Amino acid sequence: MSDKPTPKRTEKLQLMLDDQELKTIDDWRFENRLPSRAAAIRELIRRGLAVDDQLEPPEEAPSTDFRVVES
Repeated sequence: MSDKPTPKRTEKLQLMLDDQELKTIDDWRFENRLPSRAAAIRELIRRGLAVDDQLEPPEEAPSTDFRVVES
């Protein structure tokens, strides 16, 4: 680990998920032995941002079109 101090987290983000989305994230968290749901979500975001072969998001799509898992 780095000797640099970790920046303080000062922003709160509210995210609404349905039961299946939350279960998918929690299952991934436990399979990967992450210490908290927040840590799992940060890790998933980090991995998603690192992907080179990204699909273009739909333009002008409502928020409800963006899902964690396909129904």
